[in-house]
Amino acid sequence: MSGMEIALQEGRAALEEGEIPVGAALFLGERLICSGHNRREQLHDPTAHAELLCLREGGRILGDWRLTDCTLYVTLEPCPMCAGAMVMSRLGNCVFGTGDPEVGCCGSVYDLPADPALHGRTRWQQDRENEEACRDLLQAFFRRKRDPKTDSR
Repeated sequence: MSGMEIALQEGRAALEEGEIPVGAALFLGERLICSGHNRREQLHDPTAHAELLCLREGGRILGDWRLTDCTLYVTLEPCPMCAGAMVMSRLGNCVFGTGDPEVGCCGSVYDLPADPALHGRTRWQQDRENEEACRDLLQAFFRRKRDPKTDSR
């Protein structure tokens, strides 16, 4: 299973739990290190984004806060907090599914990893092949929020 397929699987789990359906998977080469999804509602934690949860767990598993050789797959373009954490963890690569025109910080609103003041090392790219699936997942969540009788599973 590809990194984005795992991230999408995590996003679907978040949707079922009533969380904003963002999923992430952290890889070291071809090896899955960990995966997760948004848990802000469950944990009552504004920082419990899928990306941060994966970066924390990845550092714990690898025994190093430096994630230089890792790739993070995430269904939604990282926000400022998550993009900042990627830079601070020295994450090697980020691949995201759909852009976020409101707060996306890997090219949509701002390119935080490329800011020279941060000495960024994180490269990012959008996964156009899975963009629609990632966008559809988010749209299903917001349709449910607007009309709880709608079941878009």
